[in-house]
Amino acid sequence: MARLPVSLQSLVIQCAALLAAVFLNYLLQISFSYQAALWQLAFAQGGIAALLSRAWRQPAWWPPLHLGFLPAVLLARQADLPAWIYLAIFVLLVLFYWSTFRTRVPLYLSGHAAWQSLASLLPQTPFSFIDLGSGLGGVPFYLEAKFPHGHFYGTEIAPAPWFISRVRARLKGSRVEFMRDDYASLDLSRFDVVFAFLSPAAMPGLWQQVQAQMRPGTLFVSLAFPAEDRLPDHVVAGDADPRHTLYAWKM
Repeated sequence: MARLPVSLQSLVIQCAALLAAVFLNYLLQISFSYQAALWQLAFAQGGIAALLSRAWRQPAWWPPLHLGFLPAVLLARQADLPAWIYLAIFVLLVLFYWSTFRTRVPLYLSGHAAWQSLASLLPQTPFSFIDLGSGLGGVPFYLEAKFPHGHFYGTEIAPAPWFISRVRARLKGSRVEFMRDDYASLDLSRFDVVFAFLSPAAMPGLWQQVQAQMRPGTLFVSLAFPAEDRLPDHVVAGDADPRHTLYAWKM
């Protein structure tokens, strides 16, 4: 059960919490003749869902999402918004997050501190670099300016971030090539440096791909999420935020 994707875990949690909240309301009715208001039922369901999320050891950002989900739905219904707004929000989320339910890699955006640390690991000779899950393109754009002798690529499966990256590259006159591909379908032997900022759920599969495809002497760098079965050759610690720690392996 723990191997379920987080999206399916969350569906189970929300349904279980709703049943528990309804049952709790039933007990209050028959024991104390108390009828909970709808907003009380919504917050009770959210609290139970948040506790279940913690018990299931979901990532830290999921309990608050569970807590606020049903109250947010209730608030949206009371706001009496036009139906097209919900459709527009849904389409926008799909364009940005696309197959997150399958890949278990949400849209993570790194920052300048991580980019600077990554730059310290790159060679001074010509090299090819790819950012797996390149988001809005910040990493390769930054590195391209620092390493004019490098050839930079990004791959992103979600349509909206990929499109934004392409537009930014055109406006900047950048030579970075952005591909709309799943990184799992790429041949990583083409690149001298492979960088990833994905998620703990994606690391085991990516690490197997890296070991199978990357050439000896090339470099694999992961931001925030280490591989479990081999200690990194280099660790570049960031500031107090663990998301800024880089783990690098010489293949």
